[in-house]
Amino acid sequence: MFAERTGYIVWFSDSKAARGLDKYGTLHYLSRKMHYAVMYMNADVAEETVRNLQRLPFVRKVERSYRNEIKTEYEKNVPDKTRFYGL
Repeated sequence: MFAERTGYIVWFSDSKAARGLDKYGTLHYLSRKMHYAVMYMNADVAEETVRNLQRLPFVRKVERSYRNEIKTEYEKNVPDKTRFYGL
């Protein structure tokens, strides 16, 4: 149904040229102050796209985002102490 997407952090040196990163994937966030961009692309073409991104003269480094691998569902192992403090 939906294609698997992966996130990448692209560090750049020229913020004006970095606005053209949207042709390589979905540009989610662009920080002009810290010189990085967060972008998402399809996982099946991500390897080839990262190689093309690294060839660009204004790109310093490309890092993979591990956000989708972080556990977001938590178990409640600690008992709720608020019920003991009732009136």
